Amino acid sequence: MKIREITEAIEQYAPLRLQEQWDNCGFQVGDPEAEASGALLCTDATEVVVAEAIARGFNLVISHHPLIFGGLKKIMGRTPVERTVAMAIKHDITIYSAHTNMDSAWQGVSFRMAQKIGMTDVAFLDDNTVAPYGEAECGTAGCGVIGNIEPMKAREVLERVKAAFEVGAVRYSGDGDQRVTRVALCGGAGGFLLDKAVEAGAQLYVTADMRYHDFLDNCQRIVIADIGHYESEHFTKEIFLEIIQKKNPTFAVAFAQNEVNQVNYL
Repeated sequence: MKIREITEAIEQYAPLRLQEQWDNCGFQVGDPEAEASGALLCTDATEVVVAEAIARGFNLVISHHPLIFGGLKKIMGRTPVERTVAMAIKHDITIYSAHTNMDSAWQGVSFRMAQKIGMTDVAFLDDNTVAPYGEAECGTAGCGVIGNIEPMKAREVLERVKAAFEVGAVRYSGDGDQRVTRVALCGGAGGFLLDKAVEAGAQLYVTADMRYHDFLDNCQRIVIADIGHYESEHFTKEIFLEIIQKKNPTFAVAFAQNEVNQVNYL
């Protein structure tokens, strides 16, 4: 099976046209026409992840976050990105990323978050109808999700979130004893959806990368929880796994074992 056959399956699930204008989804390094020997799945394509792919004999790395966001004018091994690119090229490793297109896809990142904590009746928090592409109507795409959860205190929901996403520490504001039945979620940096969460009737909003004043200015309106960027998205590789195994159940695919969260907690 060629590498492009694998990535085409991912793009059928999360079309590249769904990515944000500032993003750089798709192929980062490598040859889409090469025969795939195996795929290593990760959140970030780093030096240690590429080294693991080499050791396993896999020539494809699929990451959530793109390796290259801005242009590279030189590849001199001065930065982690330059070294990772050089290592991948030297060892014929192809790197492919599905970032904001997977965030915005139906049953994408935020939907997986909702699934992990047992939410029901889940829908996009901010949905947008996608215009027809060629002869195919793609339906809807959007940002974040909102749904129902069995009645419990906000703090109890956060305990469930902490366990499900392997969170070292949860930053939150608002009344932890508030009864919660509606929860909004957004993987990654979701501050831009805070007002939408309030308008949609959520009592709790779970996301990452929230600013101090987001907490301060909204603590009377909604319980806000920041669980960490990596923590909110590291299970995206589960979606990649399911797509690939549906395409070819016998293809060699694995989660990166050497990948670690670069943010530590004391």
